[in-house]
Amino acid sequence: MSNSFRWLAASLLTFSVFSCAKPEPEPNAAPTATIVANVAAAGFPETFDTGTKTAYTTGSVTLASGSWTLNDALLGNTTADHKTGAQSVRVRNVGSITMNFNTTAGAGVVTVQHAVYGTDAASAWELWASANSGSTYTKVGSTITTSSTSLGTASFTVNLAGTVRLQIRKTSGGTNRLNFDNVTIEQYGGGGTTPPPTGTGKKFLFDGSHGELAGNADWVLDVNSGVASSIPTPAQSGITSSTPETYWTGAISAWGVALAKLGHTVEQLPAGARITYGDASNTQDLTKYNVFVVDEPNTVFTAAEKTAILRFVQNGGGLFMISDHIISDRNNDGWDSPEIWNDLMTNNSVQTNPFGFSINSDNVVENSSNALVSSTNPIMNGPTGLVSQLSFHNGATMTLSPSANSTVQGLVWRTSASQGNSLVMAASSTFGTGRVVIVGDSSPVDDGTGSPGNTVYDGWNENASHSRLHLNGALWLAQ
Repeated sequence: MSNSFRWLAASLLTFSVFSCAKPEPEPNAAPTATIVANVAAAGFPETFDTGTKTAYTTGSVTLASGSWTLNDALLGNTTADHKTGAQSVRVRNVGSITMNFNTTAGAGVVTVQHAVYGTDAASAWELWASANSGSTYTKVGSTITTSSTSLGTASFTVNLAGTVRLQIRKTSGGTNRLNFDNVTIEQYGGGGTTPPPTGTGKKFLFDGSHGELAGNADWVLDVNSGVASSIPTPAQSGITSSTPETYWTGAISAWGVALAKLGHTVEQLPAGARITYGDASNTQDLTKYNVFVVDEPNTVFTAAEKTAILRFVQNGGGLFMISDHIISDRNNDGWDSPEIWNDLMTNNSVQTNPFGFSINSDNVVENSSNALVSSTNPIMNGPTGLVSQLSFHNGATMTLSPSANSTVQGLVWRTSASQGNSLVMAASSTFGTGRVVIVGDSSPVDDGTGSPGNTVYDGWNENASHSRLHLNGALWLAQ
């Protein structure tokens, strides 16, 4: 929240604020390029969590995506089977798993998660593809050697149009076993790789479905008649380099207008809408976007929504998470945003602590220059400039857990902290083939203008680093 001082109780929030706003120059326009949407093939990702096959004997099993033949392979659900859900495939000797059906919109990029079973020794495996319904197969990419007991992600560029089916072949290691999980297929051809409907850049979806307008909050791009509509108005096609952020009515409109100026497309998920991944009936399904932005959610994500969000990231999407301090329950439903985010990360069907951090139950007011100094980090020293500080006006810090996710990286810490795993104000990590950024306070992105009747404060222009952190982070997520 954008306040210097807040005296809060669970049932009543009163706001008292001071802010130091100063003009922020418009970000330099960046060249744009035509980007295609990453659209999952029907039925994918295949998580191997449905179906039953407990023996290595060759046989077919019906999974969520269709029928697969498992040769010298089974569906394993033991503690030694490395997996993100209930079960994964376990293959031994020179076994294989083969689709008995075709994707009908081709196959672009394919990803496969893999690990050794239990503590078995390393084995090699390959991906093969068929464009003639399994009559012949062609090897795709390089042979992969798996030696880790943690799931890693292998990515293959198949780029075949029309009907395609895949086969994963274990090629060495003898009786040493491998686990395979979460196979994703990006459509290729057949209308699967269509450019975004407007603009020529990446697609960003800002959530407005989880109480982002509750109480005094205004964490959306645009509000029309009290509703965060799907498409901000006026149309973003009218945005030029000199358009002010007041073009849209929402407390984070500055962020959206800045992204539009850089050639990207922004939309909103309105109240009552569904968060889904791979649901063709949802016109705002996450497969249609590169980045999902959620600023201080005030209602808990459902089990299905949590699965959708985590699968979206796991399969290449970007998630920008913004929290607030503890005891910031704007709609008085008993949940604060740190608790809602922690629930996503600890109470889901995909993976516990997938991103490698948790949000602390604290309340910090501080301007910190204890920032990561790096000439190569694209968030801290990225296309919109250098990030050197971050101001919290009542926010929560994070604790990092590299043992859960070795990619987690602190970006800004409290002034008194060492640049380690504690008292982190902003962080990033990767999960599967996707990326995550988290900022522990909603103040820095608040642009000071919002819906009539809401009192908001200008944190976006409080210091130049705030806009740079959020824009660099968003652009890194979209890569």
